Amino acid sequence: MHDANFYGLIRLRRPADLSRPLIEWSDRLYSWEDMEKTSAHFAAILTALGCAKGDRVAAQIDKSPAALFLYLACLRAGMAFVPINTDYRVDEVEYLLRDSRPSVIVTNKNNVTRLKELTSLCGSRPVLTLAEDGSGSFSTDITPVSSKDCLCAPDDVAAILYTSGTTGKPKGAMLSHRNLAVNGEALRTTWDFTEGDVLLHALPIFHAHGLFVACHCALLSGARMIWLPAFDSTQVLAHLPKATVFMGVPTYYVRLLSRAELTAERCAHMRLFISGSAPLRPETFLAFQRKTGHAILERYGMTETGMNTSNPYQGERQPGRVGIPLPGVFLRVVGSDSTPLPCGQIGTLQVRGDHVFLGYWQKPKGTNFTRDGWFITEDLAFIGEDETITLVGRASDLIISGGCNVYPKEVEQVLNTLNGVVDSAVIGLPHHDFGEAVAAIVQAPLKNRPAAESVLNEVRTRLANYKVPKIVVFVDELPRNAMGKVRKDILRRTYATVFTMAGRCSLDGEQDSAE
Repeated sequence: MHDANFYGLIRLRRPADLSRPLIEWSDRLYSWEDMEKTSAHFAAILTALGCAKGDRVAAQIDKSPAALFLYLACLRAGMAFVPINTDYRVDEVEYLLRDSRPSVIVTNKNNVTRLKELTSLCGSRPVLTLAEDGSGSFSTDITPVSSKDCLCAPDDVAAILYTSGTTGKPKGAMLSHRNLAVNGEALRTTWDFTEGDVLLHALPIFHAHGLFVACHCALLSGARMIWLPAFDSTQVLAHLPKATVFMGVPTYYVRLLSRAELTAERCAHMRLFISGSAPLRPETFLAFQRKTGHAILERYGMTETGMNTSNPYQGERQPGRVGIPLPGVFLRVVGSDSTPLPCGQIGTLQVRGDHVFLGYWQKPKGTNFTRDGWFITEDLAFIGEDETITLVGRASDLIISGGCNVYPKEVEQVLNTLNGVVDSAVIGLPHHDFGEAVAAIVQAPLKNRPAAESVLNEVRTRLANYKVPKIVVFVDELPRNAMGKVRKDILRRTYATVFTMAGRCSLDGEQDSAE
């Protein structure tokens, strides 16, 4: 059998001189040899822990080179890497652990006690620590055993990334070694990555943008990365003169534009700025181009598919459009009867190709797939005469705030448990910084109405910060259709300008302090 282990492709593309820097992190340089040795060491530890091919390895750890090497170790050992958002609270983590059933859990020292308590409820599993510098019980308390890289088939699962549906229940998207390889190669060639590039990496690595799109481009081209723990406009501006490529969500670009230090001179060494994970406003695109001379390259992808389209590296990049299909990607727009639509007509976007995931973990095979094998994205789009794709909305009520996905049902489920709340509707509203901001429209009688801040505080204790509403609006009744379903389209129109209103207060006059 041909070995399709994705790590083998990374090894094939690494530079001949393994002493060359791979990651600049704080005040230390990590070489390609460090990557090779540390990932092999971590793979041997996983084997010593009794993990076998196909087992899941869950990781809720801070961004660091060690975290990346753990992911690569899972590839080498044939195990499925399950990254968990570091901002997730107990209830969110518990669900993911119950669903994925990992053989081992790796976390930081601040979370180890909490996760050990969770594993006692979910079934006993080893919970080990891994710090940013590579220390911790995972790397020091376990004696590694000799092991070789695992022989993998193309459709063996390499990673499981959780993404929610409209119900708010997370679903584990199974990405194969083939999925990662073909999409990584398509991006490397389309964006012209070479070993001479320096990628300024300010993204988190618990989702596809930071872990796959960014890292794979560098790993498959022998390039160097400058890693920042998180996005910080001051740090990004300080490192731009040394970099050639920057990837970010639209919010990053909005915040960079607010800095006087962002100039064409500071960006003179850069060859490419890329935006994704949320729609880039045309106003942001044009303002950035005026200020720096660079046209941001927007692309479109999903956790389940990796990247599907890209604006051209060479040629005009059009604001508001996400480009054409990448090599090996096939797209179609269909109507309500699943019939392909002609150019210019809006319908549901479907995608097919070797980059499309295997399916959802522990879900029936074929979920979200058509009978003829197309993946249903639930995004609404149209195809132009020049074959470019324009996204016009989402079939679901998904909110993308600052590049993070927020599923209204999940927030509503928390709100509806609070005293005095009859019902709630969570919607996304236009916001100058986040693109969309989460707004909670809460039905509560005046005499028993809770304070807006107490509502927000309760949500903060149960959900990640980016899911917490930026504003609470109290109403006596929510608008509904004849079947009793809340009319969110009416709510979006009614409160479309709420974040431009002075004070940004809740409707009953209580000040919102979620910002």
